[in-house]
Amino acid sequence: MRPSSLPASLDGLRLRAELAAATRSGWDTSSARQAGLAKLKKFVARGEAHARSCLDGKTGGLEAARVLSSVMNAVVRALFDSIAVEVLAEGEPCEGLTVCAVGGFGAGELAPQSDIDLLFLLGERPPAGYQLIVDRVAYAMWDSGLTVGGGAVRTVGETIELAATNVAERTALLDLRILAGDDQPISALKQRFDINVRGEEAAGFVMAKLAERDARVDKQGDSRYAVEPNVKDGKGALRDLQTLRWLAQVLYGNDALERWVANGLLSVQDVERYLSAEDFFWTVRFHMHALTGRKDDRLTFDLQPEVAARMGYQDADQVLAVESFMRDYFRAAIDVGALTRLVCAKLEADELKDPPAGIGRFMPAHGVQEADDALTEAGFRIRSGRLDFANATAIESDPVLMLRLFEFASARHLDLHPDAVSAISHSLRHVDDALRNDSRAARAFFAVLLEADDPRITLRAMTEAGLLGAFIPEFGDIVARTQFNMYHRYTVDEHTLNALGFLREIEQGKHPVEHPLSTRILPEISHRRALHLAVLLHDTGKGAGDQCIEGEVRAKAACARLGLEDKECELVSWLVRHHLDMNDVAQRRDLSDPRTVLDFASLVATPERLRLLTVLTVVDIRAVGPGVWNGWKAQLLRDLYSATSAVLREGKSPEEEEARERLAGRADRARRLFRDRLDRVDPAFAERWTQDLDDPYWLAFSESDRLRHAAFVRAAARRKQEIACGVRIDKRRSAAEVLVLAPDRDGLFADLVGALALNGANVVGAQVTTTAGGTAFDVFYVQEPGGKPFGWSDHHSLDRLREAVRRAAGEGLDQTATIPERAVKRREAAFAVSPYVQLDTDAADNALVIEASGRDRPRLLHDLARGLADMGLSLQAARIDGYGERAVDSFYVTDGGEKVTDPDRLKAIRETLMGILAEPENAVADRHAGDGLSRALASPGR
Repeated sequence: MRPSSLPASLDGLRLRAELAAATRSGWDTSSARQAGLAKLKKFVARGEAHARSCLDGKTGGLEAARVLSSVMNAVVRALFDSIAVEVLAEGEPCEGLTVCAVGGFGAGELAPQSDIDLLFLLGERPPAGYQLIVDRVAYAMWDSGLTVGGGAVRTVGETIELAATNVAERTALLDLRILAGDDQPISALKQRFDINVRGEEAAGFVMAKLAERDARVDKQGDSRYAVEPNVKDGKGALRDLQTLRWLAQVLYGNDALERWVANGLLSVQDVERYLSAEDFFWTVRFHMHALTGRKDDRLTFDLQPEVAARMGYQDADQVLAVESFMRDYFRAAIDVGALTRLVCAKLEADELKDPPAGIGRFMPAHGVQEADDALTEAGFRIRSGRLDFANATAIESDPVLMLRLFEFASARHLDLHPDAVSAISHSLRHVDDALRNDSRAARAFFAVLLEADDPRITLRAMTEAGLLGAFIPEFGDIVARTQFNMYHRYTVDEHTLNALGFLREIEQGKHPVEHPLSTRILPEISHRRALHLAVLLHDTGKGAGDQCIEGEVRAKAACARLGLEDKECELVSWLVRHHLDMNDVAQRRDLSDPRTVLDFASLVATPERLRLLTVLTVVDIRAVGPGVWNGWKAQLLRDLYSATSAVLREGKSPEEEEARERLAGRADRARRLFRDRLDRVDPAFAERWTQDLDDPYWLAFSESDRLRHAAFVRAAARRKQEIACGVRIDKRRSAAEVLVLAPDRDGLFADLVGALALNGANVVGAQVTTTAGGTAFDVFYVQEPGGKPFGWSDHHSLDRLREAVRRAAGEGLDQTATIPERAVKRREAAFAVSPYVQLDTDAADNALVIEASGRDRPRLLHDLARGLADMGLSLQAARIDGYGERAVDSFYVTDGGEKVTDPDRLKAIRETLMGILAEPENAVADRHAGDGLSRALASPGR
């Protein structure tokens, strides 16, 4: 019989008849073989099309997987019978040989590009031609475009022996089922498997399977909220669901889930969540395989919009279709995580796995010493080593108990009993405005936020139980929310919890080298609670318009409900409103320009706000993802903090004139210190150099920087070098420092950045200085594509870079260089990057500040710099920033030494730069043909 879901055209009996007719002259005949293969391919194509027809919007994937498995059942059975009849002597039965489905195929679920997992099982007396049958079946499947997974030929004894030592083989046999051949070998195998593996070694299987899962999750990345998840092997994905099923099967039989529902471990809603998540993941996987035509289960950025469209998601006013799709994905992953904890708790209660490593990983070796009376009085108890409600029905009369459960768990380093988590999940209707305004609930929440050894663990558990999002709806709005770009590596809620984790680690003094400034100023902060709330709420405006403005409104509302006084509410909401500003100023503005520091000092107004905003900025950047934080960003933030702190040092924001005097005083002190150090060595140079350079230089660099620069310039003078270049790795800034001394000329900066780009150096910052005598002294900071200082991987590249930059300074850009072309990758092309140009005539006293942003490409900085030079503009400073696929370059420019203010001139600048930003890479390459940048650079940076 065919499955009711298969149409008549996919009847296995019909395929048998078609194969028999096509291969009448034998499978070893070329024409017959080709005819048989054609029938198989046609059948498989119809089957795959029918499986795809099961997909219906966001659902249908599980049914499609089962349909495709049924199709392959028919293929293997028909092929095996056709070949076996031909190979065996006329009338000889196929005894002693069985073809079995194992693994995912055995479970009756297949994706379009999945392997067809087969086991050819031998009985005590297999037929003489069994190997020929196996070979012909396997080759026919391969030639039909099907990938046979396994395909091993083993006896029953060999299979049991291998399963006893190999957890993967043991797992595959859990879903063993016969497809064709003799049923005696498989009956013998199942009997021995149940006795030897399922029975005696069950506990060992559980431990091995959980260890295998941990290794798989570590390989994929521990967080289930990474924004390019693996649908099959990622945390909270299909393999975790399958693992739950396998553990249940080996321990409690094939009806384990039903029995767990009957015993109260799982609810009907839990089973529904299991099936819903499984169906969703299978739907996604089917669409991915159809789009790629290969067995690749990572849901990459380029696939996400296409899968979202296939599943019926549509753009909304503030949220892209792809972001709605990925939010549903991560909600399903949260459900799988909750089910995993429930099942693991059941295994632990049955002493089949080790104790938990969640909140309880902080448990002291001697165990919990708290008196049971304290727990009992609070309404809790310890059950199987986990914290549980003494009476879950008490939640109805006192919902605060839900929050207090997490408070006690965090304070006493206890993990939660699954019954307690389940009780909370089913009691969320009690989280209403009365609870959100309850002072006892606020105290319990703040105990976790402010006192937990690692708040992200407890808050993540609260999030996955649904409690944190219900208690603070502003946070609930960002749970499982994604941002469709290459910059952010996690969902918004996971990013937020990671930021809180980093904050606690810095408070605990765990990062004195990497974060010396934050480590130093945190003890000086008076408003610790406001800082933690600002971190928790800083991204709650995402998905609702301007994230800073909306976040400010939401933060104010949340703080008021939590019982904060107006002044503290205002402070938290101010931090949320401005949580991006310090990073933007540090990365995109010239910190040596007094206007930059004055404006920022006016914004923060007080040293306390400066300290709070600094720490918030640091943990926000750190929590974006691996590799985002580096020494360059750290140094820029330290420089901005130091300059602003000097302006605010008397505890208040001074008047502008007074602030300017303080900055000028800093520059004069730097000059005097420099002269004091150099007078004993070269007083003439010390006098000339301090007069040649204006205030911005003396404000931009530290004393050690200035002395090093002076040594470089003096060495060039001794060698009578009009043009000189020096390169060194600056570990503090996580960049290579490139010093250039050359006569100033039009287009010099563009030639220099072009030479840097040609050598694979990504410019992250530049300070442009012209002496009173007309000599350019430019300082560049450059990195390798991975964010390491340039030359970190190959020190010889520093010598090559030095010579290339020196030549470009004297002779212009090399006209003969040929650069390998780099096309925009599919992952990058998936993102729409709208270019923009902002012209600010107020951000600097004596220069026009230009912020130009578009799709990142290797040549972008050179193209923009060349465009500015072609317009006759002189560059004073440049800042280079990037956010995944988007580059943001800032320039301080003058025209004939004056700030540009003419509207027509400003319009022309904007149009020219927009034209450069909007040009596709090949058009820009054509425009620069012959200048050494005629092809895209291999480096993925600018």
